[in-house]
Amino acid sequence: MRVNPIRLLFLASVAALATGCQKTVTYAEQKAHERETINEFIENQKIDVITLDEFLKDTITNNFETGPDTTRNEFVLFPETGVYMQIVRRGEGKVLQDGDRRVYNCRFMEHDIANDEVINLNLYENYPDVMTCTRTGDTYSATFVQGKMFSAYGTSVPSGWLVPMPYIRPSFFNGDQSSKVRLIVPHDHGNRNAMQSVFACYYEIVIMSQKWQ
Repeated sequence: MRVNPIRLLFLASVAALATGCQKTVTYAEQKAHERETINEFIENQKIDVITLDEFLKDTITNNFETGPDTTRNEFVLFPETGVYMQIVRRGEGKVLQDGDRRVYNCRFMEHDIANDEVINLNLYENYPDVMTCTRTGDTYSATFVQGKMFSAYGTSVPSGWLVPMPYIRPSFFNGDQSSKVRLIVPHDHGNRNAMQSVFACYYEIVIMSQKWQ
């Protein structure tokens, strides 16, 4: 069969034009989309965003579960990280002190905000996730030792998980004496997949100390 060179040239030109029309999404555009999804989530969940200055006056975030004003659903925005935090329960243990290293049991829900789906869940499992947490001065670091987060992302703890550490007191006891927080975490302070694909996650985390402190 004889091939018409003019037709080949035409088809090649069409293919090149189609390829050129495919728009590459930039990192800035991905971040802008992430910002939009976070704003929509805040609006849909009827979240009252308070400033860090407002929070530091009493370090309270009112919420539907523990109040003290149960009509409000407050999250404090940490402007340097873009993380939003709600403290549901501080816990009845002790705050991590400078030089301390503790082992915490964690139960959590991890929710992909953009796709509106739970991607990881350990709120009702028999065995909690385990992480070690260390404080050096005002710097907190942590490592997953075992559990679903460890299986999904390795030892690396999202830095967003560490934002509540100066304000909570994880207890050896479960229930009302444990610490409970809710977080909105942008990709650059999130899990490994979030960092790579640029999406934000919402977390609900219950934290207990493995030892009496």
